[in-house]
Amino acid sequence: MSIRNPEPSMTSEESGEGVSRRGVDRRAVLRGAGLLGALTASGGALAAPALADPAQAAAPSTLDPTDFTLTADYSEYTTRVEALLEQAGSAGVSEVMDTANHDRTEARVLDDQVHGFRFAPSDENDPDVAPQGITTSRDAVGTAGNGRYDGRQVIAVSFYNNSPKGSRINLIDWDANHPNSYRRILLVEPIGTAAEPSFQDVEIHVGGIAWYGDLLYVADTGSGMRVFDMSRIVTTDTGGTKDQIGREGDTFYAHNYAYVLPQVGRIDSEVAGGTEKLVWSTISLDRVSRSIVMTEYRCVDCDGDYPEGPTRAVRFPFAEGKHTFAGTTTATEALDVPLHYLNGVASHNGRWWFNDSHNKTLHHWSGSGAMTSKPWVSWGESLSYWEDADGPDLLWCLKEEKGDRPVFAVKQGDYS
Repeated sequence: MSIRNPEPSMTSEESGEGVSRRGVDRRAVLRGAGLLGALTASGGALAAPALADPAQAAAPSTLDPTDFTLTADYSEYTTRVEALLEQAGSAGVSEVMDTANHDRTEARVLDDQVHGFRFAPSDENDPDVAPQGITTSRDAVGTAGNGRYDGRQVIAVSFYNNSPKGSRINLIDWDANHPNSYRRILLVEPIGTAAEPSFQDVEIHVGGIAWYGDLLYVADTGSGMRVFDMSRIVTTDTGGTKDQIGREGDTFYAHNYAYVLPQVGRIDSEVAGGTEKLVWSTISLDRVSRSIVMTEYRCVDCDGDYPEGPTRAVRFPFAEGKHTFAGTTTATEALDVPLHYLNGVASHNGRWWFNDSHNKTLHHWSGSGAMTSKPWVSWGESLSYWEDADGPDLLWCLKEEKGDRPVFAVKQGDYS
C-alpha cells in the first residue's frame, strides 16, 4: 500500500479469448541487455533515479522473538479443494502458461536495472486494480533447472481488485523460449461441501507473496497469511457475467477468468500479552534460512488511515525439511526497524532490505551496524530475492501507481 493511494482496490476480467502474442525475442532481456526505454501515458520517458553514495540510518534493534508465534492449518479446505479439482477440472502451471493471453513490454525504471517490463494496458491503466506482491519460481525451487517450476521459469505478481472485490496473481513467463506473455489467475476460498464444492472471492490486500515448493503464501494484513497450492489450479468456465463467482448447477464461474487458485490453508499470527498485534503488510521468502520474513506498513501522522508507531520485522522458520510451518511456530528473529512506510522486505544470508515507498529509499542492513540507504523508486511495493548460480543475484520489485506499474530487477550487490 502507499500513503498516496490509501484505498485498497482490486480487478477481475479474464476471458478465454487471447490477446495477440507478438513473440518478442527475450534472450537479450534475460542476459540483461538491450532494454528499451519505457514511455509514460503522456508519452514522456520515465525518469531513472541515479545511484547516490550510500547514506546511513540507525540500526534496527532486537525484540524478543518469542513474543510472536504462528498457528498453521493446512487441512481445513482439503476435501473441498480435491472435489473442485475433480468436478471442475485442473491445470498445471505449464498448461496455464501455454494459454497466456496478455502481452507485456520492456520497461526501464532505473539506470542500473538488469530487467524491466510493463503489463498490458488493461492492467497498467485500470483504476480498479493495483499490483502489490512479487515472488518467482526461483523462490519455489531455487536455482535447479534454471529455476523452473513445472518446466517454466515464471514471475508471480499479486493484484487486489475493487470491482468486483477480490484478488489475483499475474503469472508471467520468463523464458526466452516462450512469448512475452502472462496469464491472470483468480484467488478463491473454497466453500460449500465435498459433494457440492464452490468458491468465493478472497477479499484481501495481497500485500506480499512468497512461493515455496508448491505453496504460495499470501499476506493477509490483519491476521497472518493465506496459503494456496500452485499444483492445484482449477479450470473454470469463461462464460457468464463479470459478476458471477462460484458454482451454478454443474458449472463453475469466476468473473470470466479461465483459472482459479483455491486456498488450501491459513496461517494465523499471535502475539504475547501486552504486545501489539502484527500488521502483515508484506512478506518474502529467505531460502538460505528457510523462513518467511514480514514487515509492517506504519506511518507518521496518518490520521487513522494506517497504523502508526514503531515498525517491526519478524522472521518465522519453516518446519525442518518441509515447505510448511509446524502446527505452532515461534519466530527466530524480531526487529524494531527505525523506518516507516515499508511496502517491501527481503532477507538473504543474514542481510535485510527494506523498501520505504514514501521517501523513495531502499535500505540495506547487514545484520550489524547502521543501515545503508540508496535512492529508490516512488510507489515501490514488495521485494523478492532471486538467486542465480551463473550470475549476480537480483532483487525484484514493482510499482503500483496507475499508468506506471513496471516490474524490474537490480543486482543485489549494488544495493548492499
